[in-house]
Amino acid sequence: MATAKKRKPKVLQPGLKGVFEETVPREWTIAHYDPSLPPVLSTPAMIGMMETAAALAVRPRLPEGAITVGTRIEVDHLKAAPEGARVRARARLAKIQGRFLVFDVEAVANRHVLGKGRVYRAIVETGKFLAKAKRRTTKQAAKPKRKGR
Repeated sequence: MATAKKRKPKVLQPGLKGVFEETVPREWTIAHYDPSLPPVLSTPAMIGMMETAAALAVRPRLPEGAITVGTRIEVDHLKAAPEGARVRARARLAKIQGRFLVFDVEAVANRHVLGKGRVYRAIVETGKFLAKAKRRTTKQAAKPKRKGR
C-alpha cells in the first residue's frame, strides 16, 4: 500500500526574489504632476515598483488571507529614466524579524541602476488590516470639531 507524501509547509526564508517590470507611462512621471518638469520616472513610482517586487517575492509563501504592507523605505534615486523606458524592479528578502521583512531592492533600465536601497514590509491578515484602517478613518470623520482650535 502506497503512503501519501506529506507536503512541506511553505516557509519564508532569506533569498526569496521578486521582479516587477513595466514600461514607464506618463502617469508615473513627474511631468504628470507638473508639466514644467521633465517626463522622467518619479521617485514615488520607482519605490512603488520596488515595493511590488518585494510583495511578489513572498506572496506564494504567505498563509491564506495574509499580505504584506510597506512600513519603511530607505531608497536612493540615482538616475533618471524617461517616459516609455522599460524598468525592472528587483527585490531579495534579506532578513526576517518575526512578521517584519527586510528586502534589498533595486530598479534598473538598460543595465543602468536607477535606484537601490531597502524596503521594509510587515505580514498582516487582510481582513483585520482593512477593518482597522476603516475604523481609524471613520472615527476621524465622526469626531466633532472643537471651537477655538
